[in-house]
Amino acid sequence: MSYETAVARMYALGHELAQAPARKFDLAHMRALLGALNHPEQRFPGVLIAGTNGKGSTAATLASILRASGLRTGLYTSPHLVRINERIRINDVEIGDDDFALIHDVVDRTAERLVEEGELPWHPSFFEMLTAIAFEYFAQNKIDIAVLEVGMGGRLDATNVVEPLVSVITDISLDHQQFLGNTVAEIAREKVGIIRRGGAVVTLPQQAQANDVIGNAILDLEARGVNAVPYVPPVSPASSEYLVPGTGGAPMLRYPLQVMDKEITVETPLVGRHQLRNVALAVATAEELSKQGFAITPESIERGIRETHWPGRFQVVPGMDSAPEYVFDVAHNPAGAWALRSALSLCYEDRQLTFVFGAMRDKAISEMTEILFPLADRVIATPADNPRSATAEEIRQAAARTSTDIEAAGDVASALERARVLAGPRGVVVITGSIYIVGEAMRRLGVRV
Repeated sequence: MSYETAVARMYALGHELAQAPARKFDLAHMRALLGALNHPEQRFPGVLIAGTNGKGSTAATLASILRASGLRTGLYTSPHLVRINERIRINDVEIGDDDFALIHDVVDRTAERLVEEGELPWHPSFFEMLTAIAFEYFAQNKIDIAVLEVGMGGRLDATNVVEPLVSVITDISLDHQQFLGNTVAEIAREKVGIIRRGGAVVTLPQQAQANDVIGNAILDLEARGVNAVPYVPPVSPASSEYLVPGTGGAPMLRYPLQVMDKEITVETPLVGRHQLRNVALAVATAEELSKQGFAITPESIERGIRETHWPGRFQVVPGMDSAPEYVFDVAHNPAGAWALRSALSLCYEDRQLTFVFGAMRDKAISEMTEILFPLADRVIATPADNPRSATAEEIRQAAARTSTDIEAAGDVASALERARVLAGPRGVVVITGSIYIVGEAMRRLGVRV
């Protein structure tokens, strides 16, 4: 099977979130599939990271630290910006097209056989297939450790079949309510499903409802809580003290930090006060893994943070020639919108901002626009190339309570061209909302992923 055919077959399975939640997620199905593949998930140690916001940034930072420590590190994340291969990496190198096609063929044939034999009630979903492909790829390549970002929730997520060395819980807020619950407490109960009896849990204090659920889960399971607070620097909300120019002029955060009885200098390309929390979670997890026997040092933590690569998260492309400066950020829910607003206020207090914005119809669009649009001089609303996407007019209606000037564009390409003209060479274009908008914009502008 060719790579193109394998990818087409994957997408033909449909997106889980586009379906009604009538088809229940069931880890028994995932275990049946992996059992028929000789349990690749049992052939490498791993870390599970769940949460609503920040889990991808935390995963990317931790994987970079482990890689800098000399460990052959697998990283599994979702969703992708441009190509499906981005989700499965070893030492920050995407799975190759040939490997993807070959392993997909093995997993797909195995799944079809299990359905025919009655071992599975239906073909595995897109995410279950992709997770099995990642596990098989990591096992075949004999990685030292895997960093696994939970796709959605935790308790019934396909990644939760592994037995993690450490479970990490990032910030929890409202998202995917139709699947996970209508309150922060209900959603948190799904997230803490990745905690194991007697296991290590790295987290930070957050909303009271989430704290209660996480604390009770740790007590009930006699798990060991690891507090990442010592690794959060004392940065006041209005402070730009630690914001400095990074590579190519893009901003980065620099601050001193005491780690494993030694002071290091943190230099992270992940900008925004929310990223201070995500880096802290990664550092606390790395130190916990060092106590479990992995050769991680303060120096490798420092280097790993500095070398973290996580595209589409406040990724800045400086202006050049007649092109404006671009900021790409996947702010797909209100918590993400607040984080982006904070980072923009920190970095672009005196600059005019033009927004290109699009979102999926099932997101809290009104709330997101009320958070973000007041920062913009003008907004260009556009749909993504996705059937779940809100139209430009739907976005304008959702943003009716904002006073920002909103234009409509038929697609991302025309939105980008209009934004370039409006912003001019000295302006800043912020491309945000759905990951589909950000990914398509990066592809059209030729930005490295």
